[in-house]
Amino acid sequence: MTTTVETTRESDGSIQGRSPRQIAWMRFKRNKVGMSAAAVSIALLSLSLFAPIVCKILGIDPNTLNLEVLDRSGIPDLPNGGISLDHPLGLIPGTGRDLLAQLLYGSRISFMVAILTTFTSLTIGLFVGIIGGYFRGRVDSTLGRFTDFILAFPAFFMIVALSEPMVKRIEGAGIAQGNSARVLFLVFFLSFFGWPGFSRLIRSQILSLRERDFVTAAEAMGAKRSRVILKELLPNVWAPVIVVVSLSLPGYLAAEAVFSFLGLGVQPPASTWGILLSNASRYVTVMPSFFLITAGSLVLVVLAFNLVGDALRDALDPRADR
Repeated sequence: MTTTVETTRESDGSIQGRSPRQIAWMRFKRNKVGMSAAAVSIALLSLSLFAPIVCKILGIDPNTLNLEVLDRSGIPDLPNGGISLDHPLGLIPGTGRDLLAQLLYGSRISFMVAILTTFTSLTIGLFVGIIGGYFRGRVDSTLGRFTDFILAFPAFFMIVALSEPMVKRIEGAGIAQGNSARVLFLVFFLSFFGWPGFSRLIRSQILSLRERDFVTAAEAMGAKRSRVILKELLPNVWAPVIVVVSLSLPGYLAAEAVFSFLGLGVQPPASTWGILLSNASRYVTVMPSFFLITAGSLVLVVLAFNLVGDALRDALDPRADR
């Protein structure tokens, strides 16, 4: 296996070599935008993971109703939409629930759907791409035609059309009930329509890697095909996998918000960012802060993850100028 190794001269005149991993980390650290986006992404994931603890520290609760401060139209009869030390982001119209607590708890479901979908779709695409690119011939042709068949479907309209009947089928089979069935439906169908594009990328990488000297040497030494795939090919495609993960996660996060906004995802009384955004759209004229905070939170998360993905792509590219 050929790797790029950079050297630096230390103060004592000695030359120290750096591995590709160290080189990528040095490039990533020099990217201030990427480092800032990574810090924001880690902070948001931590807040989502430890939402109950954060809410307890701040003294807020996602289920507490504050109906006494609402006027007849359901708008908080407080300055700035109820934003105060007790409610840092204000109150939700109609129910009087704390907006920050709802965002934190809602992000847990949104992140769960995005993470499960990203892991499932990329795992399927990774192994389908590796198998097709390595074996080629009839195996590659069969997998390629099946991939083309899936790509021919309009994924968005298929999910919209199959949402209700498939959720009822899942509930009828006793696999899951209520919102759990809807989460399972979203993860399954987003993964089903999400892996073909990634498998094409991995297949092109494997077609190039299988002609390298280290693969030829492993085959000449009598290594089994499974060993060549797991020990020689798989470790050399982690760079595009990491980049695609960082770019797919915000995409699926936004997709979950869109389907929940359309009423096809998780339903109340559970909370996701899509549900909050759907509620905020009803009060956009009378209480714009509710809509701006909810939409801004989603934009911030998606932007942060996308910037991390761009920074990782630059850091892992050996031909990058920076």
